[in-house]
Amino acid sequence: MNSSYVIGVDYGTDSVRSIIVDVKDGQEVASAVFYYPRWKDGLYCNAAQSRFRQHPDDYVEGLETTIRQCLQQAGATVASHIRAISVDTTGSTPVAVDETGTPLALTPGFRDNPNAMFVLWKDHTALKEAAEINATAATFEENYLRFVGGIYSSEWFWAKLLHILRTDEAVRNATYSWVEHCDWIPFLLCGGKHLRELKRGICSAGHKALFAEEFGGLPPDAFFTAIDPLLKGFTQRLFTRTYTSGEAAGHLCPEWAERLGLPTSVVIGIGAFDAHMGAVGGQIEPYHLSKVMGTSTCDMLVAPLDEMKHTLVKGICGQVPGSVIPGMMGMEAGQSAFGDAYAWFSNVLAWPLQQLLPSSSLIDAATAEKLCKETSGRLLTELARQAAQIAPEEHSELSIDWLNGRRTPDADQSLKGTLTGLNLASDAPRIFRTVAESTCFGAKAIVERFEREGVPVKGLIGIGGVAKKSAFIMQMMADVMNMPIRIHRSEQTCALGAAMFAATAAGLFARVEDAMETMGQGFEVTYEPDIHRAGIYENRYRKYKALGAFTAKLTID
Repeated sequence: MNSSYVIGVDYGTDSVRSIIVDVKDGQEVASAVFYYPRWKDGLYCNAAQSRFRQHPDDYVEGLETTIRQCLQQAGATVASHIRAISVDTTGSTPVAVDETGTPLALTPGFRDNPNAMFVLWKDHTALKEAAEINATAATFEENYLRFVGGIYSSEWFWAKLLHILRTDEAVRNATYSWVEHCDWIPFLLCGGKHLRELKRGICSAGHKALFAEEFGGLPPDAFFTAIDPLLKGFTQRLFTRTYTSGEAAGHLCPEWAERLGLPTSVVIGIGAFDAHMGAVGGQIEPYHLSKVMGTSTCDMLVAPLDEMKHTLVKGICGQVPGSVIPGMMGMEAGQSAFGDAYAWFSNVLAWPLQQLLPSSSLIDAATAEKLCKETSGRLLTELARQAAQIAPEEHSELSIDWLNGRRTPDADQSLKGTLTGLNLASDAPRIFRTVAESTCFGAKAIVERFEREGVPVKGLIGIGGVAKKSAFIMQMMADVMNMPIRIHRSEQTCALGAAMFAATAAGLFARVEDAMETMGQGFEVTYEPDIHRAGIYENRYRKYKALGAFTAKLTID
């Protein structure tokens, strides 16, 4: 084991990151990041329509570029001892494929068709379809939604599939099946030539596709046909078996071995979603909520199967045996906008810079561009610095964090954000403060739901970009929750989790828990709650819930 290395690949919303990790101690020996060029240019997306699509070429180019860069950094000796590769991705981010398992956007006639591309997790174009799935499920004696919190979301597998089938006849006629991003990348690396060779992970299958042992796999065809006849027979082209991320999908195929400069003996692990592998990279513990905080949040909690018994948590994003750690119940929740909420306000403030500076008669265009970039880049840091100096008050500005809908509790992507309590003293730092506060209140609502449903939350683990970069928001999180939050040391927790699963899939560890213990990097700081502020936030949280109920009523009406 002293000369064994593994590669963890983490596909995020804006970029893909790869790291090479030494199995004996979890130390990162190389890393590389690739920003998706088509996504960066805003191609194939329409925020006004909540349409967010990503071209598979961004994913393929990023995979090859980052791994090759990592291998170049690490050197030939390390490269010769790479044992395995595992991948995590955002999700639910599915794509229409043909019978060979090729995304339609990589086939003639569909290269620039957004409906033939990966439908990103944050795409909410399937609101109508999700509502129909929920309505149909209510008419069945068997509750096929009980393991996904009782409510199906427009962010998930079946709603997105139905929307694409209804929207685009050409794509519908060419679609053989529907595949999650986290399942497709291992299939690609293994050189799969037919969809029957593709191994689906229990993570994506259970949390988004309604796969459960209690149903004998997927719900019956009659359920999907009742939703829409377009779904008739579709389950026959999906899957009947799933795998945990500790298992192998296969080995690196000759084509990708040549492209990457690695041997075909390299094991490819079963894929999973970023939060699930990130929770492992962040050394999750039973009943500790692991919060992956980035553009959105994904909150993971694991518990021993025998202790869960018949407990069903309403309004979360699913509870699936083995989806995080084999042999334990994996439970997922989250917020549809977290870092995205801060980015939204930053973009609002940056509007004059972006729109007026380029036409200024006082400076040249090149200087205007540099000034805009510099100022925009500093906005969030300065807002957080000044907002941190403002003490919480009972009657200050108040907001709701549903800028991209609500994921948990009780998924409803049609909901909108709210900002109230404004006065003539409501400046940018104060408004930013209430936006940040609302995201912490949204996090508290998730903990409250778990505990109300009989699942205790004994601690908080913070991972991801916001957790690492914003002491202001993390201290507020501890105060709002009235609970300490530990911040994991790793800069690339999701990729590190993928590396741990790669080592397990390669047989270097018998269990992923052993990989966590050996390769885990520990915690760098703990934010302790301020008792005085916690009391103020408790009162403001009650107002947040009342404002949320009012906002929801307005949306429904």
